[in-house]
Amino acid sequence: MEDRIKTVGLIGLGAMGSFFAPRLQRALGNDFFVIAEGARKERLEKNGIKVRDERFYFNIRTPEEGSPTDLLIISTKGYSLDAAIKDIERFVGEDTLILCVINGVEGEEKVIASYGAEKVLYSYMRVSIMMQNGCSSYDLYSTPAPGAGVHFGEARNTEGQYSERVQRIKELFDRTGVPCFIDEDMLFGIWFKFACNISENLTCALLGIPFGTLISNKDSDALRKKSFMEIAAIAEHVGVHITEEIFDKQRATLEKIPYENKPSTLQDIEAGKKTEIEMFAGTAIRLGKKYGVPTPVCEVYYHGIKVLEAKNE
Repeated sequence: MEDRIKTVGLIGLGAMGSFFAPRLQRALGNDFFVIAEGARKERLEKNGIKVRDERFYFNIRTPEEGSPTDLLIISTKGYSLDAAIKDIERFVGEDTLILCVINGVEGEEKVIASYGAEKVLYSYMRVSIMMQNGCSSYDLYSTPAPGAGVHFGEARNTEGQYSERVQRIKELFDRTGVPCFIDEDMLFGIWFKFACNISENLTCALLGIPFGTLISNKDSDALRKKSFMEIAAIAEHVGVHITEEIFDKQRATLEKIPYENKPSTLQDIEAGKKTEIEMFAGTAIRLGKKYGVPTPVCEVYYHGIKVLEAKNE
């Protein structure tokens, strides 16, 4: 492919960003860069990031040093998205493509509002990465679990008939070794992940338990199901069908996650950091009111985790 992607910028070098950055740098060299400024820039230049026992340093550019880039990846926390959208402005050119792999169901629409639908593809991540003291727990060189990686595409995709921009990004990820998948129905994938984040991430965070306890304890598993089905009921109003059978099948995926692994919201609480509760339960409650769907479990998650944040403060 002659018109292949040559330059890539990433903003947000946390758990999800660490999944992309080492692979892209290894293949692209300085044509891959991380967008950061201030204290974060200084910290990344001094310490880099660790993935298992290996430390990586990256080409860092500030928002003011931006120039048109082929592909931009936004992998910040949800509460930093508005700032990230502003910070990438000088990196967005006429032919730039953007992937917003953050959690939630509204990220793409926010980026589209700023830069146009022609630049934005739908995307989400399916990875379980523990972060401790700036170190990612995953094995960069092992074969990922089935389905683990970045999922991306147009809203609808047909194998053998992918759009040109989907083909360009797939060629990049294949070339650089980034595990990737193109879902036939990306909106389903994004909403399914949102339901999983609400039911797994927030249940673990509120109760202070790892993934293994979540599904082995009947009471936590009951909360998981109730909150999952609240999101499924909201999703119906946007044309996405998530059934109870789909919930049941998710157990097999959870059983493959190491018992002691903790989801991101619990990691944030234990580290005394701000959580993405507004983007998770806050969004669910707001959309529930919009569509007339009761969300009592999500409301408990919202207020309970806000209390845990206040305790940290």
